[in-house]
Amino acid sequence: MRAVLQRVSRAKVSVGGETTGEIGKGILILLGVSRDDSEKEAVYLLEKTVNLRIFEDENDKMNLSLADIKGDLLVVSQFTLYGDARKGRRPSFIEAAAPEKANQLYEFFVKEARKHIERVETGRFQAMMDVELINDGPVTIMLDSDKNF
Repeated sequence: MRAVLQRVSRAKVSVGGETTGEIGKGILILLGVSRDDSEKEAVYLLEKTVNLRIFEDENDKMNLSLADIKGDLLVVSQFTLYGDARKGRRPSFIEAAAPEKANQLYEFFVKEARKHIERVETGRFQAMMDVELINDGPVTIMLDSDKNF
C-alpha cells in the first residue's frame, strides 16, 4: 500500500459537484492499493498515519500526532499511486490492485480508521473526484508499506 499524507487546515472531496467528504484540521490521505496488499498492509499504514508526529506542539516542533490533536482524516482512494512511469510516456498500472480487491482494502482501512479517529470522511471509490485542500505547512509525507520510501 502507498499513501500520500498531507497535513491540512481543511480539505474537501466532491463528485459531480456533490461533497462526499469534508474535514477541518487533520490529514488528507491519498491511498493506493497494490495487487499484493492485504489487511496487514492496511493496518500498518493506518498505524503510521494516526501516530506520525507531524503536528506542532506548544514549542512549534512537529511532535504531535493526529491522535494527539484529535484531528480529522479524509481518505481518498488513488490507484495512480501505483503508476510506473519509468518506461515510455504512459504510466503502467500493472502493480495496482484490481478494483474489487482495492475497494475491499480501502473500505477496511476506513472502517479501522473510524475505531481510532472520531471524524473520518471519504471520497467515492472509482469516481472522478475533485479534491480541494489547504496544505498546512506545507507538510506532505509519502508512506509505503514495503518501505520503499
